[in-house]
Amino acid sequence: MAKDLDSAPRASRVIRRHGWASRAWHWINAVCLLVLLMSGLQIFNAHPALYWGHDSTFGHPFLSIGARHDASGDPMGYVNIEGLQIPTTGVLGWSSVDGRMQARAFPAWATLPGPQWLSLGRQWHFTAAWVFGVLLVFYLIYSVISRRRRRLIGVHRGEMSQFGHAVVEHAKFRFPRVRDYNIIQKLTYLLVLFGLLPLMVLTGLTMSPTMDAAWPWLTYLFGGRQSARTIHFICAFSLVGFFLIHLALVLVSGVVNNMRAMITGGYKVDEPDAPATAPGREEPDHVE
Repeated sequence: MAKDLDSAPRASRVIRRHGWASRAWHWINAVCLLVLLMSGLQIFNAHPALYWGHDSTFGHPFLSIGARHDASGDPMGYVNIEGLQIPTTGVLGWSSVDGRMQARAFPAWATLPGPQWLSLGRQWHFTAAWVFGVLLVFYLIYSVISRRRRRLIGVHRGEMSQFGHAVVEHAKFRFPRVRDYNIIQKLTYLLVLFGLLPLMVLTGLTMSPTMDAAWPWLTYLFGGRQSARTIHFICAFSLVGFFLIHLALVLVSGVVNNMRAMITGGYKVDEPDAPATAPGREEPDHVE
């Protein structure tokens, strides 16, 4: 009987998974985060080193990216992490700009603007940061007070027991089209929304002289301005890692269905016991 049920054709229907607020926030912040990353790399290029503590210990950076001459006298790029020097010629430290090789931490194609232009990079960064920060605060409040949003990303009783099964399913690239997020998705989104993104905003604020004067406790909370800058950098590249994994999973789990959900809100789910929905018609279920 179980075999017959598993092999039975599944009807499907379209639910409304994401409301307009979630969709708008998603796409606006996708643009903001791209601008923040590229302009942030431009700012980092002005002083391509990271430290811990309150001061810049120029002789002993935690991480640095630069260029030097190798044993043969040729220029080479490198990344230095706590004394471990990794050659990165052509990408980091020493890369091509308009057909000419030159020393710069991150290459021109990864920075906004492409040329070495610190002041304009800071303007891009701060403008996108304020848009992003304000929207993040409102979206976090919305995620807490919205019942539908809490249902979608909140971890409910008994769901943690599904973690092992969800890991196995992901490892086998099995992504059933179901109404709600699985436990891995929920934990990831909660970590990013309520952990990583606020941490990136707060560490970014510590680099503002105005905020240092208004909230000096914020700098001490992170162990110094240079520590906050390093944490900010780590958060930024943690988000890059999250986005790469996120995009990969969107592709392998059904790019058309996932993109439709984030553009129109409609998401097709498998419903073995439910009648199929007429073409072009959506069910009234609404999950944000």
